[in-house]
Amino acid sequence: MSWIVIALASAAVSGVVNLFDKTVMHRYATEQLTLPMLIGVMQTLIGVVALAVTRVPDGATVSASGMALVSGLFFGVNGILLMRVLYHREVSKTIPVQQTAPIFAAILALMFLGESISALQWLAILATVTGAVTLSLKFEDGSWGIPLDRYFSMLILGAIMFAVANIVGKAALDELPVLYVHGLRSIALGSIFLVVSVRPEPIANVRAFVRDRSPALVFVATNELIIANASLVMLLWALSLGPAALVLAVAGTRAMFVVLFSTVLALVWKGALGEETTAKAIAIKVGSTSLIMAGIVGIAV
Repeated sequence: MSWIVIALASAAVSGVVNLFDKTVMHRYATEQLTLPMLIGVMQTLIGVVALAVTRVPDGATVSASGMALVSGLFFGVNGILLMRVLYHREVSKTIPVQQTAPIFAAILALMFLGESISALQWLAILATVTGAVTLSLKFEDGSWGIPLDRYFSMLILGAIMFAVANIVGKAALDELPVLYVHGLRSIALGSIFLVVSVRPEPIANVRAFVRDRSPALVFVATNELIIANASLVMLLWALSLGPAALVLAVAGTRAMFVVLFSTVLALVWKGALGEETTAKAIAIKVGSTSLIMAGIVGIAV
């Protein structure tokens, strides 16, 4: 199967993951660290199970396994930053800014992996990133722009962490099978989430979820054990088959899927995710999505 198809599928599934995360934050969680704590528990569990199933493969080196763990640590830092911003911002304004990651990934892949990128592919990456970032434009009092505040800075830092995580992950995949790398990354990712989030307040919030039989637990379990797991495995699979810079550019279409899904939900269920659904906002989303699709066509060519 083509790595482009796999990366696109990962992006679409990842878009669903982000919507589930935002739903829990918007409707159920009363503490900012509640969802990260639950994610930390489940990702660590997934990692342990994955390693128990795959075991240490023949020929696995300490350095390659170490790179898989480092990849998970960077991925975990990115996830914490993303959760922090998602708690305060619309999902369709948050995810697009993080999709600047392919720019950083392309530079890192050129420096450390020796990947070559044609002029057309550079233009395609820039088109994809521009379309994604345009989705985060904010309109107020007749003017527009990207809010350059601390949340924006956190998203850019997260994008860099995401790029580093996947470049290091690509290096690990050159020697190790996908599921083994996924297991190590999940344990490292889960550990970062737990270190940051295990506090009395989120623990009390989770106890309330259990006591009240909150739908939040179903959302999180379904999201982390099935949907997010599938997305992460597919991204690693695509990385194992294709060049890291272009795989991450295609995976950047997650912004398009997030905007598409969130807009449809907001139109069907008013206020479902706190999304803006004015004619101007939707027009920007359609235009930006078209630019993203043009970028994907350029990469495929």
